Amino acid sequence: MSDAPNDPIAAIQAELRAFARERDWEHYHTPRNLAALIASEAGELLALYRWGEKPANGDLAAVRDEVADVFLAVLRFADVTGIDLANAAHTKMASNADKYPAGRTQPDPPDCKD
Repeated sequence: MSDAPNDPIAAIQAELRAFARERDWEHYHTPRNLAALIASEAGELLALYRWGEKPANGDLAAVRDEVADVFLAVLRFADVTGIDLANAAHTKMASNADKYPAGRTQPDPPDCKD
C-alpha cells in the first residue's frame, strides 16, 4: 500500500482511517465486520436493479451512492488487512488471463460425471 501523496487510493484510505478513529469505530472494523459490510453494501446496490436492467425509478444518484459505499468498504477492508489493492488487482488479472485465455468465449463446462 503506497502512502505517496499523489496516490488517490492511499489518500482516501487515510481519510477513512481518520474518520473511523475520530468516531472510535476502529474496534468495529475487523476483517469479518468489514467483509459483512462489503456484502451488505453490494446487496443494496443489487437491490436497485431487482426488477430490471435499469435502476429502480432511474435513480442514478442512488446507484452512485451505493457504488461509493461498496468502494469505501473495500478500501477500508484492504487498509485494515494490509492488502495493496493495485498489486492484488494486477496479480488477479494476470491469473485470470491464464485461466481464461483470449479467444475462448466461455469456460469449459464442469465435469459432470456421476
